[in-house]
This record gives sequence, structure tokens and C-alpha cells, in this order.
Amino acid sequence: MKALHIITGLGVGGAEQQLRLLLRHLPVHSDVVTLTNPGPVADGLEADGVRVVHLGMAGNRDLSALPRLVRIIRDGGYDLVHTHLYRACLYGRLAARIAGVRAIVATEHSLGDSQVEGRPLTAGVRALYLAGERVGRTTVAVSPTVADRLRRWGVPAPRIEVVPNGIDLARFRFDPVGRLRTRQRLGLPDTAYVVGGIGRLTAGKRFDVLVRALARLPRDHWLLLVGGGPEENVLRRTAHEAGVADRVLFTGERPAVPDGSPGPDLPSLLSAMDVLASPCPEEAFGLAVVEALASGLPVRYASCPAVEDLPAHAAPGARRVAGDAGPDAFAHAVAEVRAAGPASRAAPDAAHHYSIDRSAARLLEVYRAVLAPPGVPAAARQARSVSAQGVSPS
Repeated sequence: MKALHIITGLGVGGAEQQLRLLLRHLPVHSDVVTLTNPGPVADGLEADGVRVVHLGMAGNRDLSALPRLVRIIRDGGYDLVHTHLYRACLYGRLAARIAGVRAIVATEHSLGDSQVEGRPLTAGVRALYLAGERVGRTTVAVSPTVADRLRRWGVPAPRIEVVPNGIDLARFRFDPVGRLRTRQRLGLPDTAYVVGGIGRLTAGKRFDVLVRALARLPRDHWLLLVGGGPEENVLRRTAHEAGVADRVLFTGERPAVPDGSPGPDLPSLLSAMDVLASPCPEEAFGLAVVEALASGLPVRYASCPAVEDLPAHAAPGARRVAGDAGPDAFAHAVAEVRAAGPASRAAPDAAHHYSIDRSAARLLEVYRAVLAPPGVPAAARQARSVSAQGVSPS
């Protein structure tokens, strides 16, 4: 089997890093086309031995990209095309169909109730999305919550598969030695209680809530924000106005770790934290939360389908912040976690449920079903969708 993955860009982001990790574990010969912005993840993919082609697309309406993409698909002789992110799904599905490839899969990484990848869900965006979806064969939802949203939109249930995001469990295992070293490197006091936030620094992630919550907590509390983005200067100004600028650390978009593992040096940064807080009100999955759980951290969140789609016992250390999930609510939630005292940093069942090996195996089943001759019964596909909601780490 030979597959082509088409993605909008390969900068530092959850979908982009998830693609790299997935290709490390998927037993399929894969190439990647990025429409724009090759970025750090492209470098990482090439270091892994994956061929990456930069299409050089000038913008959303650069229609010259379509024939170029068709030519790449035809010349590559691909059995299957898998698209990721909104723009790549629109152009990639159409190009694959024109090129004669019928096995077309698209992963929906970022569909919320009111936005997709930060775009408001207007009637036009929804209509264009649904028109593109009909060109493909299967749409992969990264959580049962996203699958429900797709069904409410009008995507037929038999066309939807649930394949959750995955994590490398061993990589995120808590490291007490790494904790001390990282805290020293960051210049944290020995007595600091560190609240962590992970993600792109955009308005939709609402990290300003954590900055303002910090102002309501004792002076030994610090905030560690891992990620870069357009709102960094706004958040710095908010921290200054709130009087906590000296206790907010910004890591920026971290470089890859020396062994080439996907993404920033998250394991060491997670080990340095005492609690992870996720104030984003609309998540499609909640990858940062799952990574924190794998590091044994307690988590407080505003939205996290990855946790809410599982039974409560799968992640006892993760709890939703009730009410408006504003600064007061998050400050109260953090204070409660600290008052409860330190707990085991062992990974709960939820983290094992989302292992990358399990996700890759499930996606391979989707590929085989899509490549099967027309008319094959869909019973097996429906059974897989149901099993995706279990918690067995097998």
C-alpha cells in the first residue's frame, strides 16, 4: 500500500505533529504534500525518511495548485490519499478524484461547535465543507464528540470513522530527575507551584484566563505557557497589567528534542509542572490534556472530548472546571488541586487508551476498508466506531 498525505501546512501544531508521529507507527509507505509553510515538522518528517513536497500554494484561492496536485498524485501511483486540515481537505479530495484515486480519507482534527480551525462556522464554510466531504470515501473524526458534530452537520454516519489521536506513552512517562533539571533550567524557585498551559497562543485558546487566574493565587504559584503564536504579546501585556509578569514563563515554539521526537520537548516541561490547566472552551480532542495525563499530572479543563468520551474512572485526575470556566473558577480549581497534596505520577487508563500504536492500528483498518471492493458490508466499520469509545489499553 502506498499513501499520500496532504496537509495545509507543517508548522508546529497539533495536527501536524500528530501526522509525523502517526507515520512513525503506520506500516504504510507514505509521502507528504504540504500546501504551504513547510516549517519545523517538515524537517522532522524528512529526518524520519519521509518524502515531503512543498506545493507553494499562494493562498486559499490559488487554483493553480489543483492541477499541480493532480500531477503529483498521478505520478506517484498512490493507492490512497489521506487529507488533513480544512484547505488540504478541499483541494486534496478533489485532486485525488480527478487523478483517478477513489480511496480518499480525510481526518477532521479541529471541528468545534462554532468554529473549525479558528474559522467561524458560517453557512458558506459549512456548505463548502460538506461539498468536499462528498468527494471522499471516509471522514475520520478524532473523537466521538467530533463524530457527533459531523453527523449533526449532515455527514452520513456510515462515512464516519472514529480514530483518536495517539501519544507515545513511554516518551511522556514522568521523570523526577528531568523535573529537577528542567525547573533549574527555567529558573523556577524550589518552592514554585507550577501551573502549565500548552497550545498555540491564539485568542481561542483563552490563555488569558490562566494569566488572570494566577493573579488570584498566592505568590509561590507560577504559570508556564508552552507554545508560540500571535497572542504572545497580548498575553505578556495582560500579565504585566495583572501584576504577574515576573511569574509567567513563555517557552515559545520549542525546537525538536535531540532524538528527533515529534514536537517540542514536552516531556521535560510536563515533568516540571504540578498541574495542567486547559481553558479552551471548544476542543476537538484535547491532545495536551492526554499528554499531561501520560505524565501523571492532575488536569483541570474547560473542554476535553478525549476525557469526556471515556468513563470517569479512566482519568480520575482530570476534571472539568464548572461554570463559566473564567479566572476565578480556574484559580479555585488550581487551589483545590494543591490543597489535595501530591499524588502518584503514574499514567491512568485514559493515557493507555490513546497510545499511538492503538491509533495507528485502527487507522490501518480504515485504510483496508476504504481500499476494499465496493459492496463490502459496513458492519465491521460500525463495530470499530463503537469500540473506539472503550478504555481497554489492549
